[in-house]
Amino acid sequence: MNERRSALSKCLQLGDAPASAPPRKHPPRTRPRVGAHEDPSLLLTITVIGVTVLVMVLKSMNSRRREPITLQDPEAKYPLPLIEKEKISHNTRRFRFGLPSPDHVLGLPVGNYVQLLAKIGNELVVRAYTPVSSDDDRGFVDLIIKIYFKNVHPQYPEGGKMTQYLENMKIGETIFFRGPKGRLFYHGP
Repeated sequence: MNERRSALSKCLQLGDAPASAPPRKHPPRTRPRVGAHEDPSLLLTITVIGVTVLVMVLKSMNSRRREPITLQDPEAKYPLPLIEKEKISHNTRRFRFGLPSPDHVLGLPVGNYVQLLAKIGNELVVRAYTPVSSDDDRGFVDLIIKIYFKNVHPQYPEGGKMTQYLENMKIGETIFFRGPKGRLFYHGP
């Protein structure tokens, strides 16, 4: 047994195969191994996989904005129905307006506001409001508004035109929204 080990050791030191080893079927490699940076087909495969993964990641990041957006044109008027009204205090209400479909989002960028438009008497009244609902909420937009009632404040005996109009709206009635409005545009980190 020891003789066999010493013969094997000598062969390995000399670089020869032991006599009992079968001869090689293939000649030894004549070219060195090629890395990914030298093999064009391997480099192309890695590039295609990388680009595919990148496209999939970018698509998943943008999939949030696949919902239909209500506020497409800042100058257009969008009639939205009042779908819910909640009394928060003696003079404060939460008004929930329905968007065109349950899948719609408002589409109001951070730092912007909407305008509400209503014909009150013979006058077009326009007021600016900032929604309290998230722009991720689908199917509705919430506004919390303080109602300025008639004959409450001596400086404003008529009260607020728009807020009293909103207070008197019935569920299902519509009011025009316009926006987004504002000069601040947050583009994120």
